[in-house]
Amino acid sequence: MKKRLLALSLLMSHGVLADTAYVTNEKDDTLSVIDTNTLTVIDTLEVGMRPRGIIFSQDFRYLYICASNSDAVQVMDVSTHKIIHNLPSGEDPEQFALHPNNRFLYIANEDDAVVTVVDTEKRDVIAQIDVGVEPEGMAASPDGKWVINTSETTNMLHWIDAKTQTLVDNTLVDQRPRHVEFSEDGKRLWASSEIGGTVSVIDVDSRTISHTIRFKIPGVHRDKIQPVGVKLTSDGKYAFVALGPANHVAVVDANTYEVLDYLLVGRRVWQLAFADNQTRLLTTNGVSGDVSVIDVNKLKVIKTIKVGRYPWGVAVKP
Repeated sequence: MKKRLLALSLLMSHGVLADTAYVTNEKDDTLSVIDTNTLTVIDTLEVGMRPRGIIFSQDFRYLYICASNSDAVQVMDVSTHKIIHNLPSGEDPEQFALHPNNRFLYIANEDDAVVTVVDTEKRDVIAQIDVGVEPEGMAASPDGKWVINTSETTNMLHWIDAKTQTLVDNTLVDQRPRHVEFSEDGKRLWASSEIGGTVSVIDVDSRTISHTIRFKIPGVHRDKIQPVGVKLTSDGKYAFVALGPANHVAVVDANTYEVLDYLLVGRRVWQLAFADNQTRLLTTNGVSGDVSVIDVNKLKVIKTIKVGRYPWGVAVKP
């Protein structure tokens, strides 16, 4: 037993036990599969039309894929990389959130101004909730109480009671909110506004904005600074914000809300995901067709990985 544990420790210390990242390429209708040990693409998988949002089930057995132009959420068996069935998603699914119960999937239907709630076990629609115009971002609170949707044209965050599946409140934010992310303790909600050029930090108890973060990059016109994806470290230290056509990721102190640095990545950086116990951050860069790898401890870009055309979403399996 001691020898086996020693061998496992050596493997881990040498980085052999790598994570696997899955990247949606919306113009190729494919997923690129990346080994985070070698930082190379190890497979390319065909999926439905215009894949965008992507998340794992909590046990990492299944990968859910928003195939937007197929009007479907596809379910992939991770062990075989085969699509095993589609879920009834409503029209043009773009992003979604999986409830902590690992069963209810909340899907933003951009063209219909609704959030569709699907029971992933029964494969049935259990609710459709009217929200604002062009819904996109989705997030579920860690305690399972709230599900938040952003509507790009209405400029609001919509608060859905996950127990009753009803809309109970709205929070007005800056123009074109795209992504929402809860802090690890569920007390704060971070919301990016693409055209407004800001990130709003919302107090969850009061459902009001407590801080507004603005960005300024030397040599980059302010119109190009368009916040989209947001990721927070679980230790509460950093927030990373993808700034779209500004081609940078902002590093924000998650406690003081000070912008600490801007990291140059690929063109039109869109979504973000942590890998390797949050020691690395992966970014999808749509126009340059690649993924940037950021060393979280050093706050430095260490690698660029070529993937398919217009990478959009990214999810990581440990």
